[in-house]
Amino acid sequence: QVQLVESGGGLVQPGGYLRLSCVASGFTLDAYAIGWFRQAPGKEREGVACISSSDGSTVYADSVKGRFTISRDNAKNMVSLIMNNLKPAETTDYHCATDFPLPFGDLGSPMAYSYWGRGTQVTVSS
Repeated sequence: QVQLVESGGGLVQPGGYLRLSCVASGFTLDAYAIGWFRQAPGKEREGVACISSSDGSTVYADSVKGRFTISRDNAKNMVSLIMNNLKPAETTDYHCATDFPLPFGDLGSPMAYSYWGRGTQVTVSS
């Protein structure tokens, strides 16, 4: 059974830092594409940062480029998201999701992913 469990969310001040983790079970993560997604109130779900299964190619939302970094640890069957300089508008739940190897063009699309974790809450507030 494919399962993804996120952790690392919490309350952080604007400009602060968080590290999210997503641990996978029931499958070997290195053979799958995986990414982090969020959906702010009133907005569509967006791919924040995603990483391919093949060559480790990554895609980031324009709004997070230079501030967020996604990485995978295949030995631990885990993917992490480092988030720097967080902004209040980024307050929401963050979910990791995975699926079989995806074309690079689909890597950042939420619709391409079948398996989702329950999410971890990130609150950016002073």
